[in-house]
Amino acid sequence: MYDWANSAYITTVHAALLPIYFKEGIVGEAGVTLFGQIFSATALWGFMVGIAAFFVFLFAPVLGAIADFSSAKKRFLIGFAYFGSLFATLLFFCKPGFVWLSVVLYISSQVCFVAGNVFYDAFLPQLASDDKLDSVSAKGYAFGYVGGSVQFGISLVLVAMHDKIGISQPMAVRIAMAMTGIWWAGWTVLTLIYLKEDRTEQKLPDFYRHQPKIFAYLSLGINRTIATAKKVSNFKHLSLFVIAYMVYNDGAHTVTSMAAIYGKSELDLSATSLMVTLLLVQIVAIGGALIFGQLANRIGAKKAVMVSLVLWSGVVIFGYFIQTATEFFALGMVVGLVLGGTQALSRSFYGAMIPEQASAEFYGFFSVFSKFSAIWGPLTFGLIRQITGTARLAIISLMVFFIVGLILLAFVNEEKAKAEKLAFDI
Repeated sequence: MYDWANSAYITTVHAALLPIYFKEGIVGEAGVTLFGQIFSATALWGFMVGIAAFFVFLFAPVLGAIADFSSAKKRFLIGFAYFGSLFATLLFFCKPGFVWLSVVLYISSQVCFVAGNVFYDAFLPQLASDDKLDSVSAKGYAFGYVGGSVQFGISLVLVAMHDKIGISQPMAVRIAMAMTGIWWAGWTVLTLIYLKEDRTEQKLPDFYRHQPKIFAYLSLGINRTIATAKKVSNFKHLSLFVIAYMVYNDGAHTVTSMAAIYGKSELDLSATSLMVTLLLVQIVAIGGALIFGQLANRIGAKKAVMVSLVLWSGVVIFGYFIQTATEFFALGMVVGLVLGGTQALSRSFYGAMIPEQASAEFYGFFSVFSKFSAIWGPLTFGLIRQITGTARLAIISLMVFFIVGLILLAFVNEEKAKAEKLAFDI
């Protein structure tokens, strides 16, 4: 149900409403002048997404290590959830022309969303046995797509019917974004009440006890992060998977982050067409996550992810050539099919290869590598758009991420990875 809660934010704000509103309402066609250079809304949005990923890259592994040591995964999860929902709600105050307020609130909410998921993901190995990881992870994503679709559908109706309600379209968008934050906070109450965590907090070593607790945990987290880096080096196939994931996830993350603003800038699609397509993506992704979960049961998670990467390559090739709303609509159906499967199976495949006793610590590293990669895709997209004046070359360049990720993933041996996990004394 936490997937249900926070997916509304990533769907409605991150993927749909804010990119379109940022281009049309907040920034406008004139762009933004920074350091004597005019930046388009499309390029600036790419930089914002990359910067948010960079902040998560900086602190996620330390937080994961602290959470493992203090048995505080749930507290971190709830804390980031409510701060993130607050920042999302405050997007209501981003009126046309309020560029830097929008930048700060978006980056803050996005950082909280991703950081919260570090601790959320870390519960997976404790809640599901190895043979259930794929199906439980896939069901989590499916619930997320349902919740995200319901909330996004409500927002779509509000924006589409703004005239009948008697409000302007910008006001409807601002209200819809605020509703997203309230949805996120409200449904997180179920996680707050029902999610249980074993309270097995370890005592701080004597070396740290003379320090204030916050600094002791910070120092401890940094030291454990360094120790985790050494541990990860003992997992050859886990390390190879992380690198492969780092590459192909960058491509997928960039496609979903830039889709709405791409459709607006290159195809000049209406806001309604874009939002309907993105709603379709969420609906199709419900089935996509479950279908790929079943496919993983038949052929294994690794092969199922490889199938999805072939489809992702087709997505960006087709994206380069599309000209109409109908083609964009068809493209959205394929994205919806592969999106849930790629995310859910990557998460469960990783979970099957890591020590359960340090799940938050290892998922912190997983987040670091994935978010380190997520910095470069959007930044590259924005840079190519800024230099060439078109986003089409930027979208086709993403095929490199999927092909390289596919090749690296082919060399990951699942059985050897699990054997390394069992043989390693955590």
